[in-house]
Amino acid sequence: MGGVVRGPEGQPLGVGDSASVGREGVIAGAFLLVAALYASVGHGGASGYLAVMALAGFDPAAMKPTALVLNVVVSLIGTVIFVRAGHFVWRLFWPFAVVAAPFAYLGGGWQLSASVFRLLVAAALLFAAGRLFLPVTMRAELRSPPIWAIIVAGASIGLVAGLIGVGGGIFLTPLILFCRWSEAKTAAAVSAPFILVNSLAGLLGHVGSLSQLSTAWPWLAVAATTGGLLGSRWGSQLARPTQLRPVLALVLLAATVKLLLV
Repeated sequence: MGGVVRGPEGQPLGVGDSASVGREGVIAGAFLLVAALYASVGHGGASGYLAVMALAGFDPAAMKPTALVLNVVVSLIGTVIFVRAGHFVWRLFWPFAVVAAPFAYLGGGWQLSASVFRLLVAAALLFAAGRLFLPVTMRAELRSPPIWAIIVAGASIGLVAGLIGVGGGIFLTPLILFCRWSEAKTAAAVSAPFILVNSLAGLLGHVGSLSQLSTAWPWLAVAATTGGLLGSRWGSQLARPTQLRPVLALVLLAATVKLLLV
């Protein structure tokens, strides 16, 4: 059965035994923390969910659809909260979303398990994380992204997001900040609906996988929703922009570890 957590010998853990209850509590807590951390920078948390599920012994066939469904839930929460806080910029969001969504749909229908591909993506994430850990030494003026950059970045991010089962925010947010297309909170506010659109497109591209959705997804959704609400509120209203850069860097490092070790 999709997503059943198993014990050391591979047998399903009993629903009623204390070991199972304790294990489920730990997993739910991990999902809550992942959702809160990712949501604080406008992300849905798919790469983090994939890592937790792999470490917990979930059925591999259930991991991608479960991560995308939870991504939709948390990114929807982030979209509402960041938009209501006044950080969303429509003209920065829609070009990337329009270009990326069809490629996320295509990527969602492809099955790819190339170690070289994972290494290349991990290298890109590691570079982005390192760049965000560096102090900001100059205040370059914000500028609008050129059309060619929107097309190349949108198509590439959408395809990669669909292939590996994420929403693409781990690529879009650092790109926006690195290129000075917006400040941190605006980047988070743009990334949340971008992730929402891509996650939905990825699911539509492989809609049959929903039949393999983890049986644990309802209580995982409760944990992710709670974390998403807490993280989005902190990121959109309480955090200073400079605080979001190291948080995003930690998110990217977590995604890198997931790609290399899971």
